[in-house]
Amino acid sequence: MSDTRAADIPSEAMDPTFYRSAAEAAAAPRETLAYVVAFDRAGERSDALSVLDVDESSDDFGRVVGWAELPSRGDELHHFGWNACSAALCPSAPRPHVERRYLVVAGLASSRVYVVDTKDDPRAPKLVKTIEADELTGKTGYSRPHTSHCGPDAIGPNA
Repeated sequence: MSDTRAADIPSEAMDPTFYRSAAEAAAAPRETLAYVVAFDRAGERSDALSVLDVDESSDDFGRVVGWAELPSRGDELHHFGWNACSAALCPSAPRPHVERRYLVVAGLASSRVYVVDTKDDPRAPKLVKTIEADELTGKTGYSRPHTSHCGPDAIGPNA
């Protein structure tokens, strides 16, 4: 484990979307994009992540401005979350310089987990890793991933 702690990292090196308290998060600027699952109830098309513009001052407010279709059908994408959040800045975090960049998206019906990168173009997220059901079960003993949440170590596409 690294000896680097959040207090040792210059604030300009930290991801600006991390907050040390709920009060800081509540006072922060609003999100401008939202990632929302899109799926075909009949299972004839692949699930996708849609990107919605939620910036009230934008001409595209309320519109789908991006789309990332995933390669398999019948995943039933469910709760998903970021690879890192404010928990990554806890005082014992080994890497307080991580960034909120990857969405970890679980398929409830398929037991697949997708890692989607939003950094280069947040409106055009890219699939960078798929964890198949047999790998998930083999490494963790779990099936049917439901909700993802980062840990203090965060994760990247090679995790």
